Amino acid sequence: MRLRIQHTTWPRPALILTDTPRPNCPRCEGDGGHNRDYGDYETGEYAGTEWEPCPCWDETRRWTVLPLPRMPRRRAAWRDPWETGGYSDEPPF
Repeated sequence: MRLRIQHTTWPRPALILTDTPRPNCPRCEGDGGHNRDYGDYETGEYAGTEWEPCPCWDETRRWTVLPLPRMPRRRAAWRDPWETGGYSDEPPF
């Protein structure tokens, strides 16, 4: 098992400890799997790509190390500086 710390935002912000693919795996060469293109059975045209994970790792193996607080969204209160009651009441010279 090769562990790495990553930042995730779903389902909530956290630092997680996750498994990584074996770097010297002869099947996937450290990529963790292969993309496989497939076509439509009737026309033979390209229909999409599937990801086939390699058995050298499990991409669902992860543990939360440190939950992070949610940062509140700030609304920028933009105001025109030359309007009455704005940041400045001097004319723009």
